[in-house]
Amino acid sequence: MLLVLRAVLLLGLASLLHAARRDQAVSLSLGNGSRLRLVMDPSVQSQRISTSDSSIANMSLSPWTYRDSCVPSRWPRRISHAQCLTSGCLSLEGGGEDAALEAKPIYYQVLVLHKILRQVQKAGGRKRRQFDFRLETEVITVGCTCVRPSVVPQRP
Repeated sequence: MLLVLRAVLLLGLASLLHAARRDQAVSLSLGNGSRLRLVMDPSVQSQRISTSDSSIANMSLSPWTYRDSCVPSRWPRRISHAQCLTSGCLSLEGGGEDAALEAKPIYYQVLVLHKILRQVQKAGGRKRRQFDFRLETEVITVGCTCVRPSVVPQRP
């Protein structure tokens, strides 16, 4: 039940963000006969960060860049993944990488919807195309951070 609620909220928020561009509200059917009306606060504006000019990624001691993953049957279709540019961390003095530290990716789990084709037989024998949405999770890399290397002492 919790998974269904998440899917409804995710779809509702997606519709809401789309409708907010046109200053409208969104009404969702919950399947049990009740409806849920979502209205976007006009003071909230969607912010889109430019992946090429990301100042945090460039100022970090473990800098990263973004690569896009595009899947036409997934919502959202495009997800940006961070990719660490160095194996070590940059020195504070600006002299290259510091071997005492390692650059490691930071992972985050997100909810996505996958569109799945379902064939439905009509009374006349013809097939009608319908789609279902399957709620799934994906783990994405959102940035990089500096960590001390993990050292496992060996016993003689």
